[in-house]
Amino acid sequence: MSKRYLAKKTVPWALLAAVLMIAVGAAVRGFPRVSTLLSPSLEYRSPALAQESPEPPPPPKHISTPTPVRGIYMTSWVAGIPGWREKLVQFAKTSEINAMVIDVKDYSGKISFDTGDPVIKEMGVEELRIKDLLQFIAELHRKNIYVIARISSFQDPVLAKHNPAVAIKRKNGSIWKDGKGLSWIDPGSRLVWEYLVRVAQAAERAGFDELNFDYVRYPTDGDLQSIAYNIPAGKDKSDIIQSYLAYLHEHLAYLPVPVSVDLFGLTTIRADDMGIGQMLEKVAPYVDYIAPMVYPSHYPDGYNGYANPALHPYEIINQAMVRASERLLAASSTPSKLRPWIQDFDLGNRYDAAMIRKEKQAIYDAGLDSWMAWDPKNIYTKGGYNTSTVNSLSGSTAQ
Repeated sequence: MSKRYLAKKTVPWALLAAVLMIAVGAAVRGFPRVSTLLSPSLEYRSPALAQESPEPPPPPKHISTPTPVRGIYMTSWVAGIPGWREKLVQFAKTSEINAMVIDVKDYSGKISFDTGDPVIKEMGVEELRIKDLLQFIAELHRKNIYVIARISSFQDPVLAKHNPAVAIKRKNGSIWKDGKGLSWIDPGSRLVWEYLVRVAQAAERAGFDELNFDYVRYPTDGDLQSIAYNIPAGKDKSDIIQSYLAYLHEHLAYLPVPVSVDLFGLTTIRADDMGIGQMLEKVAPYVDYIAPMVYPSHYPDGYNGYANPALHPYEIINQAMVRASERLLAASSTPSKLRPWIQDFDLGNRYDAAMIRKEKQAIYDAGLDSWMAWDPKNIYTKGGYNTSTVNSLSGSTAQ
């Protein structure tokens, strides 16, 4: 509401109060409060939010989480190409696949759709790769496909450039970059947390059924010794990551969709945070699902005596999921939160249909039944997945 409007003395105060109450209600459902969010000066105020609030859109319809989840990953670029994405939709319709994980914000930091959020728009971080996202999600829902929004958290060169104050720095004060030349943002910045909440809220408004957070960690490659970590005295990296997830839990709990987080596969085995801030027991209380990336090719040579772990998908994944289940039970949590990522890409070995089936069997033999398959090229090995003429979601309903 503009100052000029407020200044008109002819406006009845009762009417003004009613309008303000409506605007506040719309803000709660639509946009979070505006704060000193992410401008280079850290004094951001959106002119768009100074105007009268429009009528809030109707709440989106969601599909409830299927039991079990059998998902595949789709890049935002593929999601924006109807001919290509349709091939994956048809694959899902004729197989056991009942969920798709789609990039909302990937490693580039760009947001792949029109969020409708004036703060995000004015930051210039949108790159409309999926121009018909709402229609695409509605199509997936009609076909009983559960839709998960993947949100990269702290690898974000766009935000680091937009507001260097929230970027991870070198000890000399310059912006740090990893081995790929990508900059990261400070996992402990409340301004960054608030921004990521806005992105998640926009994804839910678009109709996504689950909010999945990736890159919830500190960097792992590049000149790590040169980083000037901004960690308060008495805290460590795992405390910062835990605080971030607690913040997400607090600010997204009102949404009618679950929250999940991707973790390194070794978090299922290792008791420390591996220098990246990820500890299974510290993560579990704040999310609905945990997705360890138990790609056998990503385990170091010699792990558990295997010269090449990629040759042993069953052994690597089964041990990881059995141990993760034990740890969650010991922490008064539940193994039902576990939904691992498996690999459907060639690295360390050729991953054909037989290898993929070994990965899946390792999960089932650990007492779990959900998984998501990752191929960065989105070309999946169809023979590795069960076929079905009907794709139904157990207990799925529109909300």
